[in-house]
Amino acid sequence: MNRTFNTLALVTVLSTTALSVNAKDNQWEKEASDAWIDGKAEATLLFNTQLNSFDINTDVDKGVVTLTGKVNHDVDKKLAQELVIGIDGVKEVENRLTVLPDSKNKSEKDDGQIESDFVDAKIATVIKTRLLFDTDISGTSIDVDVEGQNVTLKGEVESEAEKQLAITIAKNADDVENVEDNLRVVKQS
Repeated sequence: MNRTFNTLALVTVLSTTALSVNAKDNQWEKEASDAWIDGKAEATLLFNTQLNSFDINTDVDKGVVTLTGKVNHDVDKKLAQELVIGIDGVKEVENRLTVLPDSKNKSEKDDGQIESDFVDAKIATVIKTRLLFDTDISGTSIDVDVEGQNVTLKGEVESEAEKQLAITIAKNADDVENVEDNLRVVKQS
């Protein structure tokens, strides 16, 4: 009986310890995931040439990204949110960006042009980000220009396979109408 009691006590202690370790591991995984999302969000905003990412702050808690800071236009605020919501692991975006009052009414473009510019900027950012994070492509050697949902890829790649992968990534991005290939294959020696 005493041996059974000792065995039960040992099992209880080990189970409690295992649960505690699992809870700590689970907390670490959540924090690591939030840190990964935060880094990805910062990089995505940084690679977007339409936004001044130094004026935008990101905070992540349990997959919810909070954007704070200042932007020049309503379209910039919307663009930042759209770029971040597309990141894997993001559950929600709380957009607390402030549009600077001086620039709210200074838009010389009509609403249709603003929307078109927004879509083009989003396409460019998505493609650039995918190219930069793909380990099989030298993404820094590829320029991505978008106008009217038409993508132009320019630059140098090391192989025909790399060229085709870059074109496929561009074609698979949402809202892309056409991809013009101006990539050159340059053999590295």
